[in-house]
Amino acid sequence: MPMKALLIGGTGTISTEVSKKLLKEGHELWLINRGSRNNELPEGAHVITGDIRDEERIAGLLKGQEFDAMADFIAYGPEQLERDYRLFGGRTRQFIYVSSASAYQKPLSDYRITEGTPLANPYWKYSRDKIAGEDYLMGLYREKGFPITIVRPSHTYCRRSVPVGLHGKNGSFQVLKRMLEGKPVIIHGDGTSLWTVTHSRDFAAGFVGLMGNIHAIGEAVQITGDETLTWNQIYQTTARALGVALRPYYVSSAFLAAAGGPGGGDGLLGDKAHSVVFQNDKLKRLVPGFKTEVRFDQGVREAVAYIFSHPECQKEDPEFDAWCDCVIQAQEAALKAVQSRG
Repeated sequence: MPMKALLIGGTGTISTEVSKKLLKEGHELWLINRGSRNNELPEGAHVITGDIRDEERIAGLLKGQEFDAMADFIAYGPEQLERDYRLFGGRTRQFIYVSSASAYQKPLSDYRITEGTPLANPYWKYSRDKIAGEDYLMGLYREKGFPITIVRPSHTYCRRSVPVGLHGKNGSFQVLKRMLEGKPVIIHGDGTSLWTVTHSRDFAAGFVGLMGNIHAIGEAVQITGDETLTWNQIYQTTARALGVALRPYYVSSAFLAAAGGPGGGDGLLGDKAHSVVFQNDKLKRLVPGFKTEVRFDQGVREAVAYIFSHPECQKEDPEFDAWCDCVIQAQEAALKAVQSRG
């Protein structure tokens, strides 16, 4: 049965494919969007142009509207969710909060992650904000019956970018450029830790399956791919898609995080430095028939082809490039200094 669905966002890395799938399945789609990416707005959607932070204006634009399901892709902590509750409490049969799998405990007590894995991340404020947001919504569900569903995506990518462990403010293109130029590419640790990447089309299949699903009310559900790779495999597969040889350069995660700059920081120690394998039994129980269909080597080839045929995706980042060179030079100098003592 068609739903009337509202997305806050709807044109980002993980939400664009959700928008497309909802429309393809014949649902009535509404978007609250600032209009900064008009070229990505899906044809057929009803667009409410505005900033969700302008609560009074958005409340006026929503007057008289009710929804079967809605999702906020851009909220972080309780402050934004308090606003959402004021706007949508009593206006939707389901409110979906897009949290993050980075909220799971770090360091992990077990690399196999289920929804029952504790939430605790002392390294990354982003993750702690997501945890606080989850706590706030679960309180609303228990105390006021607000019909919430929490979704935890992991590292999701789309055709506009490729997943990498380190990148600067302009995304992953500079890493691809280093590969093409034959420069060494920094890989955190020794590249053997396990990681899960998810294509946005696979994420959308699980997400839309949870929308309007009465069995998902009051639940937290992770949506990730079933394919587990090492970081070495991720980078090697990306280099093959580019048709070049990879020159990996290994640097400890602790060193990279301490180096800060545009490539290091809390997101490494708080997320990507840890081996993770997600068990999606709960999702498959709630969405019978769900399976991931985009293998990483296929998805990365598609992304590379798209990026290099769309100049707007080729955002160079000289600051990140210089930072990589600096880190490599520093480690090489330290190695030579130690070796000279012998």
